[in-house]
Amino acid sequence: MEFNLSDHQRMYLETVRRFVKTEILPHILELDGKHAFPLEIIRKAWETGILNLSIPGDIKGYEMDAVSSALIIEELSYGDSGIATSAMCNDLANAVIAQNGSAPQQEAFLRPFVDHPLLASFCLTEPGAGSDNSAMTTFMSRREDGTYLLNGAKCFITNASYASQFTVFCKVGKPTGNFMACVIVPVAAPSPEELSAGFDQGRKVDLPTGGSIAVGKPEDKLGQRLSNTAAVTFEDVVIAPEQIIGDRRLGFRYVIEVLDYARPMVAAIGVGLARRALDVTLNYTRERKQFGQRICDLPVARDTLTAMWKKVELAKLALMKSACALEEKTEDRGLYASLAKNTAAEAALYCANEGLHLHGGYGFMTEYEISKLVRDAHIIDIYEGVREVQNMIIGREIC
Repeated sequence: MEFNLSDHQRMYLETVRRFVKTEILPHILELDGKHAFPLEIIRKAWETGILNLSIPGDIKGYEMDAVSSALIIEELSYGDSGIATSAMCNDLANAVIAQNGSAPQQEAFLRPFVDHPLLASFCLTEPGAGSDNSAMTTFMSRREDGTYLLNGAKCFITNASYASQFTVFCKVGKPTGNFMACVIVPVAAPSPEELSAGFDQGRKVDLPTGGSIAVGKPEDKLGQRLSNTAAVTFEDVVIAPEQIIGDRRLGFRYVIEVLDYARPMVAAIGVGLARRALDVTLNYTRERKQFGQRICDLPVARDTLTAMWKKVELAKLALMKSACALEEKTEDRGLYASLAKNTAAEAALYCANEGLHLHGGYGFMTEYEISKLVRDAHIIDIYEGVREVQNMIIGREIC
């Protein structure tokens, strides 16, 4: 395995670092305190080329390999894991189109994201079906004219309030059906007037082809406040055959494939947050003195800082292993995706919590960034599959 980055990768990462340093970090606590979705930062990220990493070169004009994508998301998450989550969600929603969509579908459903700063939503989780995707009840039923009607509810959907396209997984025929499909539902992007007014009470979109989409009010979350999250309900949405990606019976396989792609990217978010927690803690303990010396020179504190550093470095190694396996399409890429996701989540939780501890009482104050990082870290251990699900996958693969 080669650990040296190419000149192109170094140049791209330096661009992302500059973006984070100038556009995110100077304002991060103010933005987090407002609980307002940073749409302008997302637009600037699109202009910088940080969004839509999974779109194929035939559409975008250039390819982005999995290792570079993971490194870019890691750097963006170093600034804020919520912004990184919203940015990565475009790839989560669009990767299934890139992997399984026809050429006309890729042109129709991916080209708009290249031409405009749009957001997409990945609709999988349901109120009664969290980690158990087979228990979903959202379904599409066939009509006599060959189209389908989509009905059902999804929850915890990233970018839902602002999305111009929804990637939806659903049962076929009835809520208890054995087959799962993936369908794409484009909608009109929110107007400037809607964006100005905000979505405090939710959003409803009537589709010109029939049916409607109701987006609930944004969730008030413990952390990652700069990522928009809301529930979505599909009511008699008309689905044409060309909106169905691949085989309408193979949706479950597509879920597995896209999560194998997404989990290394979530691991990258965890690594970025862990690195940030380590850095802000190192800076604090180098400046703050107790018992006549810097906190970082106290043996007990130094042991903790050393453990934090080791967690970060091991998570980075697991991330690179999973990204390389994903790029090379190895048969065990799912195994290493789960390893990276769990390792990075553990690093993020450990570094944030121990970092707060080393800040002492000051860490409990919202004016210190470590308090925000503690709140942000917990979701990394949960979304895209809780740690127990990742352990189930690992156990199944190695036994």
